Amino acid sequence: MQTVTLRPTTTDTPELLRWTGFGGALLLTAGAWAVSARAGAVALGVAIAGAGLVVLTWALLGRTRPDASWLRRTLAWWCGPLLVAPPLFSQDVFSYLAQGEVARGGFDPNVVSPALGASAEAVARVGVYWRETPSPYGPLFSTIERAITSVTGGNPVAGIGLHRLAAVAGLLLVVWAVPRLAEMAGVRESAALWLGVMNPLVLWHLIGGVHNDALMLGLMLSGTVVALHALPELRWWQYTAGVVLIGLGAQVKLPALVALAVVGTALARRLGGGWVRLIVSGLAMLAAFVVVSVVTSLAGQTGFGWVQALGTPSKVNSWMAPTNWPGYLAGAVFGPQTGQAMISSARIAGLVLILGAVVVLVGRQLRGRISEVTSLGLMMSVIVALGPVVQPWYLLWALVPLAACLPEGVWRDRAAVLAGVFALVVPPLAGNFTGRVPELVAAYVVGIALVGGAYLVLRRARVSVAQA
Repeated sequence: MQTVTLRPTTTDTPELLRWTGFGGALLLTAGAWAVSARAGAVALGVAIAGAGLVVLTWALLGRTRPDASWLRRTLAWWCGPLLVAPPLFSQDVFSYLAQGEVARGGFDPNVVSPALGASAEAVARVGVYWRETPSPYGPLFSTIERAITSVTGGNPVAGIGLHRLAAVAGLLLVVWAVPRLAEMAGVRESAALWLGVMNPLVLWHLIGGVHNDALMLGLMLSGTVVALHALPELRWWQYTAGVVLIGLGAQVKLPALVALAVVGTALARRLGGGWVRLIVSGLAMLAAFVVVSVVTSLAGQTGFGWVQALGTPSKVNSWMAPTNWPGYLAGAVFGPQTGQAMISSARIAGLVLILGAVVVLVGRQLRGRISEVTSLGLMMSVIVALGPVVQPWYLLWALVPLAACLPEGVWRDRAAVLAGVFALVVPPLAGNFTGRVPELVAAYVVGIALVGGAYLVLRRARVSVAQA
């Protein structure tokens, strides 16, 4: 009797997984367009099946060891269909388009909401939570929004295309930075790319969802690489360029600012360590951020309304944010007023804990107990876990740097499981499913059945490959 052995690495198995994942991306895109044309539960089931197939093949790919260049090519293939998909998993890009109209009209989008400054057609496409809400983003992204709206004349299809192009530019920076961060942390380049760049959250939310987090992450991580590479020989112009890139990332979304704490602490340690040098370095980072902010605001003619808009995201109670859970529980027992008061209190406690954790991590980095990359990943993890708002794509703030520093083992496996779960927690086309729960359930049944069948076929194919 012939013994069948499943080898963890073969020449053909990764190729099989590459094209299976590409097929999943095609299914997701086709199903999403069909859902947009109101094709019903079957089309949504096809989109869910496509998403599930990509997650499945990504997980199986983690058991193989293809090289980094192979992974980059596979990433390009998997992203290809998503470049022509409708906005997936979120409708935030329509907020970007409306905010761009506000800015093109000469108003500050951080002060004037889409409902007051954009056209009725643009406002109608914006999610109901954000129609009356000014932009929470920094001046660099407001400038990009206005430029895209000016170029496209408010055409939504062209606007989505250009915003997606900006997201691709951010992703290219991430692809450039992650292997270099992994080299600093002593992690295999291919392992870092698989977890940090190829994971479905990147595909869904940076490319499919067109989120500006792609630009934030790209600028933050590339700036961190440039600054840290400059430190051994103290190349000041290169270090300054890295700091500026990080500052620009924070001008898209403020959480990128914590990377300045990391490179500032690294500078203090390079100069001899100690709290005095750390304080001086911290003040220099703060001054650099202020200069970048002022120059960006003035050059983009956006004004400084973004400063007062920093708390805008927390106006919506996010059910994924752990700091909101006590408030939801209190609201269910004692009423909505008590619940909201509890949410506000828990958010303050969360911010205090974030500051305390950052201080502790800076101290450990300063003494050389953790690497710079680990410090960045842990800081971002704390911000995501204890922040007032959590969205599935926010996990990428922490997951991408952690992918570059986590050694192979239980914690890396847990991070991969978390990415896979959050990749499937939201339907491919975000929307209000009130009154449509049976349709959603039926779609998931169809999707699970299709993915289950694909897994059986894929498993038999992989057995055949391993036998050959």
